[in-house]
Amino acid sequence: MPEPISKKSTNRPKASAHMNPERYARLKAEAAAPYRGLRKFIYGVCAASGLIGAMVFLAQLAAGREVGTALPNLALQIGVVALMVLLFYLDKPSK
Repeated sequence: MPEPISKKSTNRPKASAHMNPERYARLKAEAAAPYRGLRKFIYGVCAASGLIGAMVFLAQLAAGREVGTALPNLALQIGVVALMVLLFYLDKPSK
């Protein structure tokens, strides 16, 4: 029969005397929000792609070429940039 778990015992590991406190804090933050750096990189890449697309469609509008299709595409690209900025902002660490 397994022993009951007392209130004093926890499953959280203690920082070892051999581990650097900065490294322990970084590992603890990574465990709390895995892949945050990768997500922020992807948000940045998608925002840059949307910005480049918006500039292309803005140039098409300025030239007067295919205005009927360029305007909705420009709005979509601006929406992608806005969404990525919002996701980047919402993915900040909670303290």
